[in-house]
Amino acid sequence: MPHSIQSLLTQDKAALETALSLDTVTARIEVQTLLQTALQVNRAYLLTHPERQLAPTELTHYTALLARRLSGEPLAYLLGEREFFGLNFKVTPATLIPRPDTELLVELALERIPRSDRKFQVLDLGTGSGAIALSIAHTRTDIDVVAVDASQDALAVARENARNLNIQNVQLLHSDWFSNLQGKCFDLIVSNPPYIAADDAHLAQGDLRFEPDSALASGADGLDDIRRIIANTKQHLNSNGWLLLEHGYDQASRVRALLQHAGFEHVFSARDLAGVERVSGGTQPSR
Repeated sequence: MPHSIQSLLTQDKAALETALSLDTVTARIEVQTLLQTALQVNRAYLLTHPERQLAPTELTHYTALLARRLSGEPLAYLLGEREFFGLNFKVTPATLIPRPDTELLVELALERIPRSDRKFQVLDLGTGSGAIALSIAHTRTDIDVVAVDASQDALAVARENARNLNIQNVQLLHSDWFSNLQGKCFDLIVSNPPYIAADDAHLAQGDLRFEPDSALASGADGLDDIRRIIANTKQHLNSNGWLLLEHGYDQASRVRALLQHAGFEHVFSARDLAGVERVSGGTQPSR
């Protein structure tokens, strides 16, 4: 049976809508993306060659990709990449998929890095694919960034991203939060740590089913890792330095309370584009 670009777009768009509860526009874009990957063509080619029949090897590749997507596997893992802060990052099941909400954390970090003759030092805790650290380092080539992760597999992905993006001012280290950073101090510490409650039903839904649980869940209320970071940051943060933390949509007030209890000053929360308080932070008092 012939399989043209147009026929596949029509039938598989409907299949994705039904299987994943996608709206029509999103489903069509996803089918186009899978076809582009299988055929190694751009979107313009699909639009100008709707009658083109897929060769058997192309159809096999496309059908395999579609089956994985219909099972719920994230599109980013199928493609092996995700755009973040204007850069293309390799992603694998060893890393969290970078999300647009997290760009707020990068923007807030960049706002707090002054122009100075002194080399500014930034630490990214739990770097995963390196999206946060590499985006900061790419924008500010005059600073030094250290990025750590407890997962060697995640660090391998981050190192590949640093090479692909030709970013030289990042040092990637294996460390469970601060464990291998004895004696090191920084001017700014950022983190998008795990912050979902361990029994949250969302962990068994959508993309989260395929992402590493160690990068998502953190204790009964989702705040275990944030507590650990806040408790240990003061030994590694210079006077007047900032700690910035991404957190869940309903955790801002609790994170602010944790920061204030630990003695941080200028504690605040910032809202993402959806109006959700997504990042909270504060400064280390002068010593």
